[in-house]
Amino acid sequence: MKTRPVRKRKRIGEILVSQGRITPEQLAEYLRIQQETPKRLGDILVENEILTKEELAYCLGEQLGIPHVWLRKGLVDPRIVSVLPKEKALQFRVIPMFRVHNTLTLATADANALFVFDEIAKITNLQVQPVLSRTDDIVEAIRLYYDKEVSMDDFVADIEEADINLVPDLSEPDVEEIAEMAEGSPVINLTNRIILKAIRDGVSDIHIEPDRNKFRVRVRIDGIMYELMSPKAEMHPAVVSRLKVMGNLDIAERRTPQDGRIQVAADGQMVDIRFSSMPGIHGEKVVLRILDKSQALLDLNKLGFAPEILDRFKFLLRKPHGLIVVCGPTGSGKTTTLYSAITMLNTVEKNIVTIEDPVEYQLEMINQSQVKEGIGLSFAKILKHTLRQDPDIIMVGEIRDRETAETAIQASLTGHLVLSTLHTNDSPSAITRLLEMGVEPYLVSSSLLACLAQRLIRTVCLECKTEYYAPKSVLKELGVDENEKMRLLKGKGCSACYDSGFKGRVGLYELLEVDEGIESLILTNPASDAIKTYLREKGHKTLKGLGYDKVLEGVTTIEEVSRATFVDI
Repeated sequence: MKTRPVRKRKRIGEILVSQGRITPEQLAEYLRIQQETPKRLGDILVENEILTKEELAYCLGEQLGIPHVWLRKGLVDPRIVSVLPKEKALQFRVIPMFRVHNTLTLATADANALFVFDEIAKITNLQVQPVLSRTDDIVEAIRLYYDKEVSMDDFVADIEEADINLVPDLSEPDVEEIAEMAEGSPVINLTNRIILKAIRDGVSDIHIEPDRNKFRVRVRIDGIMYELMSPKAEMHPAVVSRLKVMGNLDIAERRTPQDGRIQVAADGQMVDIRFSSMPGIHGEKVVLRILDKSQALLDLNKLGFAPEILDRFKFLLRKPHGLIVVCGPTGSGKTTTLYSAITMLNTVEKNIVTIEDPVEYQLEMINQSQVKEGIGLSFAKILKHTLRQDPDIIMVGEIRDRETAETAIQASLTGHLVLSTLHTNDSPSAITRLLEMGVEPYLVSSSLLACLAQRLIRTVCLECKTEYYAPKSVLKELGVDENEKMRLLKGKGCSACYDSGFKGRVGLYELLEVDEGIESLILTNPASDAIKTYLREKGHKTLKGLGYDKVLEGVTTIEEVSRATFVDI
């Protein structure tokens, strides 16, 4: 049997230049050195610490068109390893991962071992699809899967990166063919495994993206995207169709966007999934938003507030009336903060009403309404009707226009506590955004209690954390004596954190309370710079400064704080 053909090679130097690892001038210099020595370019780059040996292996894999995987427990199908004797697996440093039809996916540490792939193809009588992994991980997998039984539950739960071809090639499949494919067990199993894997790994979004020759499955973990697998493009219509069936959507409609909801049971919990499809030139892109209430942190005490800021925020939340605005970019956790706030305030004595688009989590004893722009149910219209429902506390998902802003402010002035969000980068900009919407300055000044700006930062992975002595430049940035010997934490990268060095997130919260000085300033219709100047003079601590406190505590790294807090005052 022959191995699968690889794509046309790219030169390693070209790959590194395209990745920004070296400049064209550096490449020319290393090529000159190569001409003067018998060494290969890759070895020269390793000697000069441009690459590690592992990174060189991955570059060789990219050169050959071979994907790489993070090989860990549960990724290998325990029923398949027996197709290759253990002594051969140890000799070649390989392990069979999956068998799909007549193709064996094989983990290897050597992208150039074509003779090994040919021999394994002869031994197994299967086509071989190599994927790259680390030698240590392969040896550990051989020990695990050949020496004892592995639960199939682990396998189903932990399917990860693999170039899997589950269905025959199709060209322009019609609706009936797609429906048949979606009912076939390989597609159902693959779809279920992707979803279950995502739920157990704490994924927030699954992206299913078609391309010319394949489609990608990517996931967002802690705000960062990772690729899980890249099956052939011919599978894509079947997977999308299966998801539409699960969401009770029209599988025959592929030209217009569709939205729906899928509910699944995982580990004894019911998990809601929001489905969204968008037509593209290569087919429909699907995004699945996972709304797992069991994983949601709805406790203000556990979100990462600095103690003094948390105390002040809770004090403001107990005010009988006024407007509190939470601001930050998309994905910074604003909705979670609002949910946590109303969860704290939720008692039988309070009538709490929320207006959301969409309702992400259903909460007990809270009256939740969903915006439906198509039938005229906007934030402003629902808010007006909500005021006739005798509310004590109103949560408005987002202030998007002048009408909503003015109605929310009027509600806060007439004895209601109103909580809402704004898409601004910092708290001073929240004030100016309300003014720019056309709200009168005196209304903003008299109703606004506070603006809470926030970000989510990734925390150092506890599985692979390591200490290092901070260089002088870092100490200077942190505001620490440059001559001090200080050890900070960072993650080396491991299979538990997708080699990122980070696992989990915590919030950064900067509270701008509207005092008499801010009230007077608002009446002058100020620019955000004027508010920032006032805060700076008062010694107000910025998001970046709060993030540096987390670095000194060993929670995160200075690079992560700089990435997340791209706006400062």
